[in-house]
Amino acid sequence: MNKANQCPECGRINEVLGRVGDRWSVLIVISLAQYGTLRFNELKRHLGISQRMLSLTLRALERDGLVNRTYHPTIPPKVEYSLTPLGQSFRKPVEVMGLWALENLGAIDKARAAYDAEAVAEDA
Repeated sequence: MNKANQCPECGRINEVLGRVGDRWSVLIVISLAQYGTLRFNELKRHLGISQRMLSLTLRALERDGLVNRTYHPTIPPKVEYSLTPLGQSFRKPVEVMGLWALENLGAIDKARAAYDAEAVAEDA
């Protein structure tokens, strides 16, 4: 396919989907949608994510306008995160993906087991 026939916005779509489609972004949006405003350490404990990965993902979500960061200059400092209106608009698609994953865990486990068994048989 030559450049003239390429989707003019595919690069931008890919960029956005790369951000909102990664697992930590999806899990953060689901958590904030479910619990509302959460502090950094609450998100960290809830998700079982490393501090560095949580920090990087929250920063990217904030940059993209999906998450709001509120700093409270207390001792110790308190930072809270919540969904912006744009993040709220992403809530429904993320919930649908999460529900689909939950509903299909068994089928996915069976498919993986069958695939793995076939791969072992081929290697033998």
